[in-house]
This record gives sequence, C-alpha cells and structure tokens, in this order.
Amino acid sequence: MGSQEVSNVDWQGKHVTVAGLGVSGIPAARVLHGLGAAVTVVNDGDDERSRGQAAELEAQGITVRLGDGATLPKSTELIVTTPGWKPDKPLFAAAAEAGVPVWGDVELAWRLRGPDAAPWLAVTGTNGKTTTVRMLASILEAAGLRTAAVGNIGVSLLDAVLGEETYDVLAVELSSYQLHWSPSLRAHSAAVLNLAPDHLDWHGSMEAYVADKGRIYEGNTVACVYNVADAATEDLVREADVEEGCRAIGFTLGAPGPSQLGVVDGILVDRAFVANRQKQAQELAEVADVNPPAPHNIANALAAAALARAFGVEPAAVRDGLRAFRPDPHRIEHVADVAGVAYIDDSKATNTHAAEASLASYDPIVWIAGGLAKGATFDELVTGCAKRLRGVVLMGADRALIREALARHAPEVPVTDLDRTDTGAMSEAVREAARLARPGDTVLMAPACASMDMFVNYNKRGEAFADAVRTLAAESA
Repeated sequence: MGSQEVSNVDWQGKHVTVAGLGVSGIPAARVLHGLGAAVTVVNDGDDERSRGQAAELEAQGITVRLGDGATLPKSTELIVTTPGWKPDKPLFAAAAEAGVPVWGDVELAWRLRGPDAAPWLAVTGTNGKTTTVRMLASILEAAGLRTAAVGNIGVSLLDAVLGEETYDVLAVELSSYQLHWSPSLRAHSAAVLNLAPDHLDWHGSMEAYVADKGRIYEGNTVACVYNVADAATEDLVREADVEEGCRAIGFTLGAPGPSQLGVVDGILVDRAFVANRQKQAQELAEVADVNPPAPHNIANALAAAALARAFGVEPAAVRDGLRAFRPDPHRIEHVADVAGVAYIDDSKATNTHAAEASLASYDPIVWIAGGLAKGATFDELVTGCAKRLRGVVLMGADRALIREALARHAPEVPVTDLDRTDTGAMSEAVREAARLARPGDTVLMAPACASMDMFVNYNKRGEAFADAVRTLAAESA
C-alpha cells in the first residue's frame, strides 16, 4: 500500500488489531471501526480502568481482549500499535511470522490523509521537540497560515487529518517510538534537534534509537534541518533517501555558513533561504525575541525558523511568531525571586541532556536534582556544570547516582541528601536550597531524572516546586 493510495482502500470488513488502549489506541480503534473495519483491541492489562475503557468500545461494536496482548488474533490483516509497545513484544514477532504489517497511529494518520492534505513540517530530537513545534506553529500563524501543533502534543494527528477543519500546513512533533512504526511517512521538511541516550530500554541500543530518529528525513522534499553542533544529526541527513533537490540546512549558535541559520551580534540570521547565500544574510529576529533566551532555546528557535523558511515564510513572521510564543509550564520557567534569589522550574528536564542545557543557562546555581534515572549516568553532566554549582539538593529514588558523581567530580560542592519521598519532600528541598543560596544565585530544579518515583508526572513535580517557592516567598514578605 503506497502512502497516497490507502485513503482509497476499502476498509469494510478489514480485520485490524489495535495494540493497546490509551490516548492513541482508543481513537485509532474508533476511527478504524468508523471506516468499516472489523477491529479487535488487545491489551496486556486487565485492571478497572481498562475494563471501563473496554466496555465503552464494546458498546460501539469493537471487540476488546484484555489480559492477553501477546497472541495475534485470527484473521488479522494489519496491526495498529500505540507508541508505548516495545518492538520486541511477542505480538509483533507473531505478526512478522504471519507477514502482517505493523503501523503506529502516526502512520495510520499519514495513510488516511485526503488528496489535498496539508504538508507536514516534522520535528524530532531527544530534547526540545515540543518547544520547537510550538514555536514553529506560532511562526506559521504569524504568517497567516492555518496550522496546528500536532503529533506527540496538542491535537491528535488522526483528528487533524480527519476532522472538519482544514489546514495549510501542520507542525508535527514525532517521538522515536512514533517514527519506529511510521514506514511511509514523508514530510515536506523535517528537523532532528539533537541526539543523546534516551529510551534505550525501548529501542534496545543507541544505534537503534538514532536510526528511528533518522526516519524523519526519509523522502523530505525541501529541507532536512540538522544541528551543526551535533554531528550525528548531519550524519542522518547524509544517510537519508530524500527527494531530488531537497537541501541540508544547518542551525548553529555561532555565525552561520552558507545553507545555515545562526546568530551574529545578538541577531538570528538566515544564510540558507536567500538569493545569494554565499554573500547575503537575512535578519530574522533578535535573540531578545526568544523566550526565554537560554542557549538551547535559541537553538530551538533557529530550528523552527529554518522549517518555516523552508515553507516560504517571510522574515517578519519569524520575528512576530517568536515574540508571540510563550513556553509551556515547567520548561525553564521563572517562578519567583525570593531574597534576591531566582527560582527556576525545569521539571521537564527528565534526562541528563535536558538538564545539561538548563544548567548551562545560569551561574551560580543551587541545583535540585534526582528521581528515576532510567539507566542514565551522571559523570559527564556533573563534570560540565561543577564550576557553576553553589550547592546541590538531592531527592528521589536514584539520587545516590548523582551524589556519587558529585563526590567524584565536584567534592567541594555542599550536598544535601533528602531521604524522604512524602508530599512534603519538595518543600524541604526548596528550603534547603534557599539555605544554600546567596543573593544573585539561581535555585534551579532540573532533576535530570524522571518523576514517577514520587510524582504522577513532571507537571505535578513542577507544580510542587512552584507551590513550595510561593510559600517561601509569602513567608519572606
């Protein structure tokens, strides 16, 4: 089935198995059922929540099989999987043996687009995806284009391609999980922001993780946007099979060369989409137009600008879109100043790469860190930020890994180790950080770890930090 053909496929009676309930499995099952397919949903879990979801689907005529996600249902012609299901699941081995294709929900959305569907500007990377896609959508809106931030954020891709609203272009965030199951996806232009070890338990190796990220460049028609500071992203461009005439476009925090976007004297400039890129540069915006103007966020802005320029957006819209953009909560978010100390919530820094970018933005720092390490090591992170640290407050299940790295590489930095996981732990962490901080310092919560040992998600962790800071501010007033 080619990517342009499937919208004409007769789904009536086609036996499709949806792997997994949840935020993408349930909509996929409903869409396929609405198209006339015979849908069976399989799910490993058989808990109260799953049974409630199953009852709703069964009332619509969809078969649901709980507690057995390993066996391939008879007559299955296609599997549509949720992103969380690992490639080594027995269901997928059975599908491979039976010659049954496996698509993700993104692949399904791509295949179901209509003949006049909006092109996709796609973004992936270990960190910065959501911010970059939302910046891109803001720029596209400033250009007067009908758009939406979709994919791994915001509007569901299935809703975007099948809903009544029409779009000129879509800003699409894609995770490595989604890309793994999207064999026919072909974007107008795409960016890989950066590559660092993450989700290796799902992919099995760094090589497999990087290869799945690289799928985003396959078949690009106008631009493959890469990070000049991360050579592995440019390597993926070289390896990609793209349409003839598609260009490699770099972004850099330094002065750009030809076919690059970069920064000169506090100005974001374009030497890629200009008439004479050997001699000309187009001013796009000021660094001050980027909110917040931290180095990694400027890189996000340049990547977003490159994709927008690849789509023909004028420079003024880049500036206006960046000025209008407001970052999501818990991404290097300034909470308050208390007694001359700035308190910054970067709860979204759930891995070492994200924390490294955050720590590079401030000096001196009292760092609040810890949580679930997900197999990460911290020596490189601590070595890089040691000179910026006034002190460290550690909390969470795997805090000992960070404490040991600090002992090896920053033994002079005072460390407070909180051995508690109750709801008051964050409040104590903020108080300990305040004790260590001096006027002019920044207390930065950039945990470098996942949150689920103590909190439902990184949002709840960030809210707990912000609440504790506001309480401290009220007491200091």
